[in-house]
Amino acid sequence: MKVSLFEYHLPPDLIAQEPLPQRDASRLLVVERRKASLYHTTFRELPQLVEKGALMVVNNAKVIPARFLGRRATGGRVEVFLVRERDKDLWVCLVKPGRHLRDGAKVFFPPGDWWGEIVEILPSSERVIRFWGPGGIDALLEHQGQVPLPPYIKRSPSPLDRERYQTIYATRRGAVAAPTAGLHFTPCVLDALKDKGVEIVPLTLHVGPGTFRPVRAEKVENHCMEEEYYEISPQVANKIQEAKEEGRRLLAVGTTVTRALESAANEEGDLVRLKGWTGLFIYPGFRFKVVDALLTNFHLPRSTLLMLVCAFGGRELIMDTYQEAIKEGYRFYSYGDAMLIL
Repeated sequence: MKVSLFEYHLPPDLIAQEPLPQRDASRLLVVERRKASLYHTTFRELPQLVEKGALMVVNNAKVIPARFLGRRATGGRVEVFLVRERDKDLWVCLVKPGRHLRDGAKVFFPPGDWWGEIVEILPSSERVIRFWGPGGIDALLEHQGQVPLPPYIKRSPSPLDRERYQTIYATRRGAVAAPTAGLHFTPCVLDALKDKGVEIVPLTLHVGPGTFRPVRAEKVENHCMEEEYYEISPQVANKIQEAKEEGRRLLAVGTTVTRALESAANEEGDLVRLKGWTGLFIYPGFRFKVVDALLTNFHLPRSTLLMLVCAFGGRELIMDTYQEAIKEGYRFYSYGDAMLIL
């Protein structure tokens, strides 16, 4: 399957650079797969669209301020981006520029109370860095970390991003990108869903930087996914099993939830692998065993996230939906609008 099948042109002015004043003011494009139809509404209307008794699964991963600016011993500027934790104060990182940062090199962070030492260079060119200083990495995150906004947001992070590039139910620290489908929820929307009889349960998938990277291969099958850590509690797994047995629909909030659930499932749809690292690549032809409906944002062309959405909704229908969203001036990507696929 050619990656070019997932290409589309997006006018740059449709890439949302700022969050809306209110989270639930986003537009919502609803896609009905069986009818191959769609219609427009707002996110505040979501409780009216989810059927009573449905089970909604959210990703409670919490974004850390994963980007730091430091200096080499010679004074050169260095950007450090945390990717995943190996041990206390020991992280796999991306560094720019990396050519001068060899084993044993140090990066100093202002005002000089913290520093990092490169202890290993991985084949991927990522660096393993041990962080030193008062309070370790936690203190460095608090005082020097920047919100890791995606590269298509062409501005520096602001204090507002610390709140808005985070879901209101985020509790499990460790993600370096937000599970963006959840950014639209407010307490009022969640309460309205619960009042309708929708049960809401969490899982965790720590989103990595690979979520923003386009597929470089010409054929989809030749792409290798970056692994991400997920965890589903036995209690939540039991609730999901009960819902499936009772014929209640399962709504996944985001591609991250979808990957975690489908990674955990066996061929019969039972959740048997409740935690670990997943490199599951979902693209058209994949047989979904757990997820019945999907709430998601609009994704980059040629991205694994768009391929997952096309696998769930049908490539032609989803690509037509994207053209409709462009025509109607929807806001795209992390701080953009949403779509609900039923």
